[in-house]
Amino acid sequence: MNAYLVDDVLVDAGTPAAAGRILRQLRGRQVSAHVVTHAHPDHFGSSHAVCEALDLPLWAGVDDVEAIETATPVTAQGRIPALMARMKMPPAHPVERKLQEGDEVGSFTVLDVPGHSPGHIALWREADRTLLCGDVFFRLPRLSAPWKFLTVDVERNRESMRKLAALRPALVLFGHGPPLRDPDLLSRVAR
Repeated sequence: MNAYLVDDVLVDAGTPAAAGRILRQLRGRQVSAHVVTHAHPDHFGSSHAVCEALDLPLWAGVDDVEAIETATPVTAQGRIPALMARMKMPPAHPVERKLQEGDEVGSFTVLDVPGHSPGHIALWREADRTLLCGDVFFRLPRLSAPWKFLTVDVERNRESMRKLAALRPALVLFGHGPPLRDPDLLSRVAR
């Protein structure tokens, strides 16, 4: 699971086990806020611990706020998601800013890209064509759509994939996997 520091904003926070590592890596850095791309426990798992330790406001997509504030993510249909929903969830945390398409986060613009979760967001910086896409795409190890059993609405996620690929990003940063600098590959996978 990846977490990023963009400008002075922490984006995503992995599982609860990642808190110590994230706090060590942020030591000595200016951080003003924490953004969660979507309300899955592998992205907001350490959010409570990090926000408490650094006195940060938490920001998230408007349609994922309730899931984070109650630590009850919306799950896909099926037996595996039902079993996963019974697992221990990370601590809930209040969301201070509800993000929507067009909001600014540092030098990035918020994009609404639902599907993997109801309120999934991505961050886009036009100046250098950098995209933080959360889990709209996976890169484990190859580029693909996120696994269906983890995706609330597969068709809406496919629409979000096409929306992001149409931006032709020069650099794509994923929630899972290494960066990508190939907009043609992103477009082919998004079809």
